[in-house]
Amino acid sequence: MRVTLLEQPGLEPTGGRPLVDSFGRTISYLRVSVTDRCDYRCVYCMSEQMSFLPRKEVLSFEEIDAIVSAFVARGVSKLRLTGGEPLVRRDIADLVDRLGRHLGDGLEELTLTTNGSQLRRHAARLAQAGVRRLNVSLDTLDERRFAEITRRGRLGDVLDGIDAAVEAGLGIKINMVAMRGVNEDEIEPMLHWAHGRGFGLTLIEGMPLGEVGLDRVDTYLPLKQLRERLAQRYTLVPTDHRTGGPARYDQVAETGGRIGFITPMSHNFCESCNRVRITCTGTLYMCLGQDGMVDLRAAIRDGGPDALDAALDRAMLLKPRGHDFVLDRSHAGPALSRHMSVTGG
Repeated sequence: MRVTLLEQPGLEPTGGRPLVDSFGRTISYLRVSVTDRCDYRCVYCMSEQMSFLPRKEVLSFEEIDAIVSAFVARGVSKLRLTGGEPLVRRDIADLVDRLGRHLGDGLEELTLTTNGSQLRRHAARLAQAGVRRLNVSLDTLDERRFAEITRRGRLGDVLDGIDAAVEAGLGIKINMVAMRGVNEDEIEPMLHWAHGRGFGLTLIEGMPLGEVGLDRVDTYLPLKQLRERLAQRYTLVPTDHRTGGPARYDQVAETGGRIGFITPMSHNFCESCNRVRITCTGTLYMCLGQDGMVDLRAAIRDGGPDALDAALDRAMLLKPRGHDFVLDRSHAGPALSRHMSVTGG
């Protein structure tokens, strides 16, 4: 009888070989979506009447642990948990505790991206498990506008959650999707608020993933142009600071803080991509903007550690040079049908 990885608790894959794709890029950063569910319905991320997966299709904690262990054994040093909203998954702190055992034993950093709504409940446990910093998605500091963008959220919950995270000793970086005509006027106030609290701020261009609730062409704000505009009012000093992701950072002399720019549309950053993403169903996407995938759930359930290791090797051969997002009136629809929340934000 075949014995799978999950039937042998504590068994770790024995691969050990670095994950290097066919373009010579070493994969050191893994993003894992633990759920496609979210308590918000942000207009740039998903449709208002979003349908979520049956829970039985979602990876168990044991499966997530085994897959992460395989990646760490192959050289991944940075792990980010995402969703949907990762903190809405039941007993999520137990998973973070389990994954935290890799810290100092191959894994250098364990982080999360969250909308902040559940942080008051979870911040202390996250810190105890070894999480040291969080990315909090926050697109506005205006209560009315926040409710419009999220379709159901309350700004006060997020701000209270951020306070709890600070109390727990967690570092905070604010992620803000910059949208023309929606929150463009709040970018400078957000900069001063974030830096005034000692937080970093990263601006993100909207990406054409899935059918959503706004016109992406009308709301697209090229960050190259925005940076040029900010540079007329602030002293932006380029830095070598990196967090493992695609953001490029400037130091803002007037505020003493950092501002990052993630520019998948106006400036393709694929040449240095070191990332792969796993959906909550175990589908490994080598590129956010392409459909090439490998089914890790099938590998782990049907073949155990050897099959999982082989699937990772196959994925490296399939990783593309980059995405080819285009956003204009002749390409107004989504580049891919899957939503960001499905892939892992």
